Amino acid sequence: MSFLKGKTAVITGGGYAVLSDGKCGSIGYGIATAFAKEGANIVITGRNVAKLEKAKEELEKLYGIKVLALAADISAGTDNEATAKSVVDAAIEAFGRIDVLINNAQASASGVTIQDHTTEQFDLAMYSGLYATFYYMKACYPYLKETQGSVINFASGAGLFGNYGQCSYAAAKEGIRGLSRVAATEWAKDGINTNVICPLAWTAQLENFEKAYPEAFKANVKMPPAGHFGDPETEIGRVCVQLANPDFKYLNGETLTLEGGMGLRP
Repeated sequence: MSFLKGKTAVITGGGYAVLSDGKCGSIGYGIATAFAKEGANIVITGRNVAKLEKAKEELEKLYGIKVLALAADISAGTDNEATAKSVVDAAIEAFGRIDVLINNAQASASGVTIQDHTTEQFDLAMYSGLYATFYYMKACYPYLKETQGSVINFASGAGLFGNYGQCSYAAAKEGIRGLSRVAATEWAKDGINTNVICPLAWTAQLENFEKAYPEAFKANVKMPPAGHFGDPETEIGRVCVQLANPDFKYLNGETLTLEGGMGLRP
């Protein structure tokens, strides 16, 4: 379709990852692939340079689009606002515009109970998820206002349902949902669309969670009604593409849950 040709999407946590069977195991890379197929220029960020460079190599080779891969780490004790601004400045220098911001990046210490959680573990989730979303939204706002663009943030069923052993992750994700609803209220007048996706996709991170914490995985991760987990590209990524479509603006402010193959449910 290529209806996003000439537009620019910033995707945090966009590094390449694979499952044990060799298939793509990263939501960020799946999203980037979906946007690449529509002709968008892409900016991906992350902490692992090798994964970012691999994603850039594959996307440019397969889809003929331009990818800017930038190492960026939002974490405790650093100038995080400057980090986010440097990414946005580089995106504008490279492509001249930002049409979509997708806050996908998130790290956490899943499987650790509240009483065993350390401050450092709590900070890891808050900074990589909630603070990163806040700083990237602030930095992108002037450019999203110019393009009347879209913000797509990622929350989780961990926050919605109170998953065992995921206190910091759940807290960060619920903070992101609240922040997103406020942005939808404040930025609607600027033509900026803000939505939240709560996905359940089979990723390398989830695969590793199952191996490391089998009991917590069994207690928290339930098979969706469709009988399979969401695919990072064809389901999660395509939902993001749909939300970036100007014709989809009526969903501003909604929280959307993707249930493997079942589509969107406000």
